[in-house]
Amino acid sequence: MISANNISLRFGKKALFEEVNIKFTPGNCYGLIGANGAGKSTFLRILSGDLEPTSGDVTMDPGERMSVLQQDHFKYDAYNVLDTVIMGNKRLYDIMQEKDAIYAKEDFTEEDGIKASELEAEFAELDGWNAQADAETLLNGLGVEPEFHYSPMSELDGNLKVKVLLAQALFGNPDVLLMDEPTNHLDLDAIAWLEEFLINFENTVIVVSHDRYFLNKVCTHTADLDYGKIQLYAGNYDFWYESSQLMIRQMKEANKKKEEKIKELKEFIARFSANASKSKQATSRKKALEKIELDEIKPSSRKYPYIDFRPNREIGNEVLTVKNISKTVDG
Repeated sequence: MISANNISLRFGKKALFEEVNIKFTPGNCYGLIGANGAGKSTFLRILSGDLEPTSGDVTMDPGERMSVLQQDHFKYDAYNVLDTVIMGNKRLYDIMQEKDAIYAKEDFTEEDGIKASELEAEFAELDGWNAQADAETLLNGLGVEPEFHYSPMSELDGNLKVKVLLAQALFGNPDVLLMDEPTNHLDLDAIAWLEEFLINFENTVIVVSHDRYFLNKVCTHTADLDYGKIQLYAGNYDFWYESSQLMIRQMKEANKKKEEKIKELKEFIARFSANASKSKQATSRKKALEKIELDEIKPSSRKYPYIDFRPNREIGNEVLTVKNISKTVDG
C-alpha cells in the first residue's frame, strides 16, 4: 500500500495541491484523471519520490518495491534490451552484476566464496533464475521480437524503446506500479496485451492516461484531481463521470429546494414580523433561515472543446421562392 499524507505543493503563491490525503491499496488499479495542467504527472513524481512536496509525505508498507515507467528514452542507451528490462528490479540486477564480477576474478578468495554464496541465496530468493525468461515473456507480449532482445537500446527506434521501458516497469512483480501515459506509441496488439496484464495484476497500480477506453478496461478506481484536491471513486472512468454528474444534479436539486424554503421563510418573516400575535413564529423562522446553507457547486476546471458555427445570413424556413416562372420549349 502507498499513501499520500497531507500533500501540498506550491510554486510561489500558486498552490498545485492542498493537503491531499489518499491511500492506494493492493489489488486495485487507480486511474488518475484531471484537466491538462491539473498536476497528474507531478503527483506521480511526488509518489515516486522524484519530487519533494512543500509539505506532507508519502509512505509505503515496509519491504515493498515500487516500479515507475521511465520517460527518458535515452537513459539506457548504453545497455542491451534484456539488461534494460531486468533493471526494473534494481536489486536483482545489482546482484547479477556483483556475482559476475566476483566469478570473473582470477584470485578468487575464501571471502569471495562466502560473498558469492550470500549473493546466490538472495538471487534465488528474488527468482533470479527466471529473470531472463520473465523479461523475454514481457518483451514478446509487447511485440518486441526476439531478434532485438540482445540489441543495444541505442539502435532501437522510439516505438520499440517505449515497449522495452514498459516491460522494465512491469518486470519482477512490483508491489506498486506507477505509469504515466503507458499506451502512448503502442500498437493495438500491445495495448490489448497490457490491458490483460493489468487486469490480472494483483498489486497496486496508479496510471495516468488520456485513453478513456483503456481506463475503462483496467481501472477499479478513479482518482479525480481537480482544484488541488483528489476525490476517489470506486469504479472506472465511465462510473466516475456518471457519479460526478449525478452528484452535481443532486446538489442542484437540493439547492433548489433550499432556495424555495428560503423564499417561503422570508415571505413569512416580512409579512408577520410586525404582528404581535405572530412574532414568536417570525422569530422561529428567522432562526431556521439562518441555519439554511446552500451547497457550493464548484464547476470542474476541465475545458471541453466547443465549436460555434455562425451563419453569414439569417436562416429562414424558405430556401427558395419562385414567382411567375415560365418555360418555353421550341417545336
